[in-house]
Amino acid sequence: MTAARLIHTGNAVADLVLEVPALPPRGGDVLARSAGRAAGGGVNVMAAAARQGLPVVYAGMLGTGPNGTLVRESLEADGVTLANPPLADLDTGLVIVLVDDGGERTFATIRGAEARLDASALRNADVTGDDWVYVTGYSLAHDANRAALLGWLPALPPHTRVVFDPGPLAHQLPATALAGVLSRMDWCSANLAEARALTGLDDPIAATAHLAASARAGAIVRCGADGCLMATNGEVARIPGMVVDAVDLNGAGDAHVGAFIAGLAHGLTPAQAARRANAAAALAVTQRGPATSPTSAEVDAFLSA
Repeated sequence: MTAARLIHTGNAVADLVLEVPALPPRGGDVLARSAGRAAGGGVNVMAAAARQGLPVVYAGMLGTGPNGTLVRESLEADGVTLANPPLADLDTGLVIVLVDDGGERTFATIRGAEARLDASALRNADVTGDDWVYVTGYSLAHDANRAALLGWLPALPPHTRVVFDPGPLAHQLPATALAGVLSRMDWCSANLAEARALTGLDDPIAATAHLAASARAGAIVRCGADGCLMATNGEVARIPGMVVDAVDLNGAGDAHVGAFIAGLAHGLTPAQAARRANAAAALAVTQRGPATSPTSAEVDAFLSA
């Protein structure tokens, strides 16, 4: 059993998922076929890593109220440890997710307790040199979280590995905030659109190499059904994807990064961890819902087949 843990500093929220035939035009309307509420956001990454056998600690903030209860129960069901008690005066935030017939998803977010991170909450995670710390651009978009993280990251043990998932908002963040994270990250994990926005480079290989140049270990760029690109030691490799019948792309990237971190923490090479991450993401999109990450046994069986 590895001594490593995943310390997740991102935003665990509730998702209100609406299935629609297509997004309405501006000022228009659309009838949803179904609606459901589930734990989402950072919950998906934590569930993905935990289901691959990596112990997980949530160092972020939860609220009280129906959203906070939903998220807490979901995390506890996957064995995630909570570093902090819930805030008594605020509920956890809500994300409205529209999933269209192509499986693509569109988000609108209402902030809650997850945007109240502070330095003491991060210290409660008791990070060690064996741990992996996950930082997301969504957290850096909140003033309090950004200040807490930028003050905390430089003080981490030198051997603690930091994974930065920029998300779709990263290119809008203050340059000083990005610089503070990039200077401490070991791995960058992004989808292709995020990598292009963050680097200003359209070519996928060039964008991946550019991200890796800022990291201590490398970068991985998710390319959907085509798998992913991985840059280490100045070389960019393509890790092929797996063909599946996708029904819901929500949470695919989260399944990928959670499985990738777990693979590295368990001693796999980056290429081996990326292949397992591709398999986890492929299995995740064959089911409807946000936290559809497979277990380690399910990934093993899928790769064997």
